[in-house]
Amino acid sequence: MVTIINADGMILGRMASILATRLLAGEEIAVVNAEKAVISGTRARVFAIYRRKRERGSREGGPFFPRRPDHIVKRTIRGMVPYKRERGDSALKRVKVYVGVPKEFAGKEMETLEAASKTRLSTPQFVTVGTVSKFLGASFER
Repeated sequence: MVTIINADGMILGRMASILATRLLAGEEIAVVNAEKAVISGTRARVFAIYRRKRERGSREGGPFFPRRPDHIVKRTIRGMVPYKRERGDSALKRVKVYVGVPKEFAGKEMETLEAASKTRLSTPQFVTVGTVSKFLGASFER
C-alpha cells in the first residue's frame, strides 16, 4: 500500500525530514504536487542559494543539482537518508515524487503533514519549488 502525500503548502525541509524517517521505517510513499512545496526565506536569498547549488562543480565531474521540482524534492529527501548505504538506498527506492497529480492517484485520499504545513512558518516570506525550478531554467507542466 502506497501512502500519498500532498506537498501543496508544505515546507520542503520539514516535509523531507518526516518522509525520510518514514521511508527508513519501511513505508512506501508517493509525493504529489511537488512544485507547490514551499521554501522559507526571501525570494532573492532562496534564488541565490539554489543558483550556487546549481553552479557548483564542473559540467563533467559534478556535483549535479537538478532543475525540475520533482527532482529537487527527491534530492532534498536523499540528503536526509544515508543513501550510500544499503538501507538508505532501499529507502530511496520506496519514494516516488510527481509534478501535479498523476491519473493513478486522482480521486484517492491524500495525506497532509500538519508538522510541515506553511502555516507554521514564522515569516510570511517563502518561494515555491516550482518558482525556484523555473528560475533555474526547468520547463515542466502537468
